[in-house]
Amino acid sequence: MLNNTLSNALSKVLNCQKAGKGSCEIMPTSKTIREVLRIMAENGYVGDVAEKKESRGSRFTVQLIGTINKCGAIMPRFPVKKGDFERFEKTYLPAKDFGLIIVSTQKGLMTHKEAKKQGIGGRLVSYCY
Repeated sequence: MLNNTLSNALSKVLNCQKAGKGSCEIMPTSKTIREVLRIMAENGYVGDVAEKKESRGSRFTVQLIGTINKCGAIMPRFPVKKGDFERFEKTYLPAKDFGLIIVSTQKGLMTHKEAKKQGIGGRLVSYCY
């Protein structure tokens, strides 16, 4: 068990995807994991994300649709300025305009494409392609 819950969640999603499973249950949960999964669902990398409340907390059930090649958390969370996204795209993504980097900004979590469009920087959280 790793110390980073986001890294644990994304590695579990990737392992279930590679094993050919149709869904994946993630526990423990956090607001950051919820938002990262929401962004991945909006961009077509995972299917429906359902949160189930339990007595000991909650868990996410993620429907896998077979479109993830690789995903992971970015540690440490590097700061990025509004014009420096290309450098990190070369590091974490295999090709230009392929995949997404999730960035934490003062306006919440968003993809690097949205952050470039709005002209804001932030801290890198995770990547997916």
